[in-house]
Amino acid sequence: MALVNENYLKLKAGYLFPEIGRRVKGFSAAHPEARVLRLGIGDVTRPLVPAVLEAFHAGVDDLASAASFRGYGPERGYEFLTGILAEKAYAPLGVTLKPEEIFVSDGSKCDCANILDIFGLGNRVAICDPVYPVYIDTNVMVGRTGPVDAKGHYAGVVYLPCTAENDFTPALPDQPVDLIYLCYPNNPTGTVASLEQLKLWVDYALAQGAVLLFDAAYEAFITDPAIPRSIYQVEGAERCAIEFRSFSKTAGFTGVRCGLTVVPEALQARTAAGEMVSLNALWSRRQSTKFNGVSYPVQRAAAAVYSDAGWAQVKEIIDYYMGNARIIREGLGAAGITCYGGVNAPYIWLKTPQGMSSWEFFDRLLEECHVVGTPGSGFGPSGEGYFRLSAFGERENVEAAVQRIREKWGQ
Repeated sequence: MALVNENYLKLKAGYLFPEIGRRVKGFSAAHPEARVLRLGIGDVTRPLVPAVLEAFHAGVDDLASAASFRGYGPERGYEFLTGILAEKAYAPLGVTLKPEEIFVSDGSKCDCANILDIFGLGNRVAICDPVYPVYIDTNVMVGRTGPVDAKGHYAGVVYLPCTAENDFTPALPDQPVDLIYLCYPNNPTGTVASLEQLKLWVDYALAQGAVLLFDAAYEAFITDPAIPRSIYQVEGAERCAIEFRSFSKTAGFTGVRCGLTVVPEALQARTAAGEMVSLNALWSRRQSTKFNGVSYPVQRAAAAVYSDAGWAQVKEIIDYYMGNARIIREGLGAAGITCYGGVNAPYIWLKTPQGMSSWEFFDRLLEECHVVGTPGSGFGPSGEGYFRLSAFGERENVEAAVQRIREKWGQ
């Protein structure tokens, strides 16, 4: 009889967002008259911009002609896209990358999980708490952890608490670790890291021989020019960091699917025998074996994001969402609710009122205000007592949701 991967049985009952969907579906079935406003899962609501759509259609049209037809593409991504990413996404930051160091994928979520394929199970992992659930769950799935305890922590993982007491800034590990997940701008807290703070992590990783797994999916939402948008803006990061980026929130590609991972050629790790091995070469080997690349029309659309017209149009959408973030942050703050984030990130991290647990606040917010958010405990034990609201909504719905919350929970 076939055996299951029992590591999956260690996972807590359900992935956060499907559980939210289950509760909302049940409420909506019981209250069909209710107008539910969703500020929970970070899906976008604005359509693709004209420059992207034009390139998307042109890519599809290319497939209709024998002269321009494309079949299997390069697993790393077409050079027209990796080249423009190096030139338009990184060079303006003072970061020099070769196109061969950029790998196009179907989303940063997939890459944050799949990157574990090239690292041994003996590596000790450090993960911020609270954090995007994919980081911890995928380490559980591959067998790097022990069981979960009553607090919600998995054995074998070094947790780095991020709370109001430390300004949601994790301290360096107090024990040796090999892989460190960092996410800035942060999901779920909406906080950012300065160049000096990121330098502490790079210096630590270089000294320890550790690798930083840096999720920069929300870098386009940074409004403060002093805040780094890439880990590679820190000297030496090319020798210790892998960076993940996404078109999902930046350009509305949540349903289109496109992301990228940067694995510098200078980045190496050791074998058990002490031999140094290129992680760029290993990731290339992994992708060529397990991945056939992102579709040609999607990559054409992604390249158009960085055209002059495309970026101007995309920036308008980003500004729209950040306007929503301001409305949420200022509206709830004026009502006496403690809020964090929402300045350089599209998420607002709020303290649950009246000492409620995060799931209790979720249920009451749904039942009494018909508003959906995300319970902080779903991001880790240190997220208990907090709640995430997303700015990826229609302006009318955001304003109505804030008004409902203020009327119910305002002081």
